[in-house]
Amino acid sequence: MPEEVYSVSEITADIRESLEDRFHEVWVEGEISNYRLPGSGHHYFTLKDASAQLACVLFKGAASRNPVKLGDGVQVQVFGNVSVYEARGQYQLIAQLVQPKGFGDLQAKFEALKRKLDSEGLFDPAKKVPLPVFPQTIGVVTSPTGAAIRDMLNVLERRAPWVRVIIHPARVQGEGAAEEIAAGVAAFDQMEAANRPDLVIVARGGGSIEDLWAFNEEVVARAIAACSIPVMSGVGHEIDFTIADFVADRREPTPSAAAENATPDGATVRRHLEILATALQTRASDSINRRMRTAESLRRELEAREPERRIQNWSQSLDYLGERLHGIVDTKLQRAQSEFQMVSRMYSAVQPEREIRVRREEIASFRDSLSKQVDRSLADRAYALHAMKELLRSLSPEAVLQRGYSMTLDEKGKLITSTDQIKSGDKLRTRLSDGEVSSVAE
Repeated sequence: MPEEVYSVSEITADIRESLEDRFHEVWVEGEISNYRLPGSGHHYFTLKDASAQLACVLFKGAASRNPVKLGDGVQVQVFGNVSVYEARGQYQLIAQLVQPKGFGDLQAKFEALKRKLDSEGLFDPAKKVPLPVFPQTIGVVTSPTGAAIRDMLNVLERRAPWVRVIIHPARVQGEGAAEEIAAGVAAFDQMEAANRPDLVIVARGGGSIEDLWAFNEEVVARAIAACSIPVMSGVGHEIDFTIADFVADRREPTPSAAAENATPDGATVRRHLEILATALQTRASDSINRRMRTAESLRRELEAREPERRIQNWSQSLDYLGERLHGIVDTKLQRAQSEFQMVSRMYSAVQPEREIRVRREEIASFRDSLSKQVDRSLADRAYALHAMKELLRSLSPEAVLQRGYSMTLDEKGKLITSTDQIKSGDKLRTRLSDGEVSSVAE
């Protein structure tokens, strides 16, 4: 008789414990096959290579933290623990993390280039150039057909309609994309002073690390670092970081955020300029009035002094003060006029007259439409009222009499509807359409 006999459950449990102790937190690489996603939300698949296969399960909770899209034929690296599904006696890998095959290589390449460029000082905050407060021209290096450029143009049109946007088309992923992005940055930097932008933005929408890799290439980083124009990056989503973000003078989490923060809000600027213009006019007026009062006071004092010499001295001083006053007034008026012209130009760029004209046209159109609806509604109600009137008239007792019928009433005016209501000798009245006839029942 054997010294120890295991039950199936016992030997399976021992095997599970051995596997979990031996293969705890391991990485396994292979190709997904037999992928299934039932209603429970758990992902089941087989990981295989040329010689073997391994059953895997990615439970719903862990799957929510893994952005990689699973499917048959996808090459992946899976991190997890080897265990046993005791009901079937099958060993399996309980996955905690799934990433594309080669992701680790890309991350290592990213970190190596980051350390290299950092050691050369390309990320030094002291080298970053402040962005212009009021850029007049913005150059954008991105795909001309992507959603990113449409979002950016919408934001810029809303916030700063006076800004001129120059788009340098470039592929933003795939082979040759990095070289096109770098060439776009360099092209803006080499433009003539009259046409070159005040700010350059490199941008693209979100994606995987492979999709964003063009912005991690050294050629792009060095083009941004060499650009004499301030460069802003707006690549991917908030959680995405690229080498271009570290080199750029300013990093924004998305293309839309880059457009939002590249310019001031036009409506706010307009209100601020209007306040400044009012303040300048008030200060100029106050200064003129103050100096005019001083001149008048001096004039009265001169008239009160009798000696001719003192009058001459004061007269000369008055001439001098008058010249200074005119000079100060002219200077302040010229400055106020210049600032007012600047406010006018900014105000004209917003074009409030066009907005008012459009709103007036909308109001006129709405008023005409409402008037037509009211007229139509009144006509419909008048027609319905006329039809109801005709119906009521046709059902009235007079209309019934007109059709040849009659009504017989007793002495009290009560309608006779049956012979049982009449006795011999009763006086009756019969109403016809054109009068009444009296009679006596026999």
